[in-house]
Amino acid sequence: MPSKSGKKTPAAGQGPCPRCGKQYDADTVAAALMTCPGCGFHYRMEPRERIAYLADSGSFSEFSANLRSLNPIDLSGYEEKLSEAEAKARMKDAVITGTCTIEGRPLILGLMSFKFMGGSMGSVVGEKVSRALLKGAEEKTPVLIYTTSGGARMQEGIFSLMQMAKTASAAAELDRANTPFFIMLCDPTTGGVTASFAMLADVIMAEPGALIGFAGPRVIEGTIRQSLPEGFQCAEFQLAKGFVDVIVKRSDQRRMISSLIDLHRSGQ
Repeated sequence: MPSKSGKKTPAAGQGPCPRCGKQYDADTVAAALMTCPGCGFHYRMEPRERIAYLADSGSFSEFSANLRSLNPIDLSGYEEKLSEAEAKARMKDAVITGTCTIEGRPLILGLMSFKFMGGSMGSVVGEKVSRALLKGAEEKTPVLIYTTSGGARMQEGIFSLMQMAKTASAAAELDRANTPFFIMLCDPTTGGVTASFAMLADVIMAEPGALIGFAGPRVIEGTIRQSLPEGFQCAEFQLAKGFVDVIVKRSDQRRMISSLIDLHRSGQ
């Protein structure tokens, strides 16, 4: 994530913390769930890392694992970019979906990766998220999705933009099935993901400091020709404005999610 100076935040353990300036080795940061042990700054995480601390040991079972993006508008060089992204993120696309238990409670879990083409939502991401939501509706199992995305995948043109309506429709089916839908907004969650399923959950959670919005601050400032307030679009700002229900540190997420499942179950 970018620091206030606009420079790219160093990877955990490879430079001083962008918030407090202290430096810890990578193992120490990893043991703190990829957060700064000094000030609690949340570094970005990858799906497999999240599964390790969220899901009960050995309970995660992936589905829709073999879906891969095609090149629906025959864009030159897109196949090569997909191959590079797959090697970089060690994923077939920008989201992993599966079933698991959290403190013994069944859950359908989706986790996005910013490493795969900026977490962009193309046809495969939209399909996998929709399948997860519809599976939750069919099986009456709560759904939790961790989002991190730069928006729609422009390399797929209109096919990418169609995923906004597709995922929103699947979220509506889950709602009609009276089954809870939870979102955890991670850094960053922007563009078409924010404008579709990420804001349609029953409970919208966010990680501390996450950038949450549609267009980026520089685009907005260039459009309205005004300076934006300090902390604009961070999770804490969105909480104050009512776009986020609660901010949850990683160390509290398992407890929070299991409690939410119990609360929704008792209210049915």
